[in-house]
Amino acid sequence: MNKKIQSDSVDHLFEAILCLRNKEECYSFFEDLCTVNELVSISQRYEVASMLKSRKTYLEIAEKTGASTATISRVNRSLNYGNEGYDLVFGRLNEVK
Repeated sequence: MNKKIQSDSVDHLFEAILCLRNKEECYSFFEDLCTVNELVSISQRYEVASMLKSRKTYLEIAEKTGASTATISRVNRSLNYGNEGYDLVFGRLNEVK
């Protein structure tokens, strides 16, 4: 866990997210919390991570998502050297399928 982001306010945010029960509640909360651009950027990074895990090329990812190569590279770094958060989520999503 990154000590730079750990704080009471971040803990409260995560507790709020964890209490959401369905996709509709997520839409309501995140539309209030984030700007459209912030939400689009977050979802784009998640899509990039998913495509990288599926072994798509940077060119394929850029064409499908509109992400810059810098964004794709940053997400790739997180996948390879991060806190394994993407892997955790992808694994759990695969369990559900």
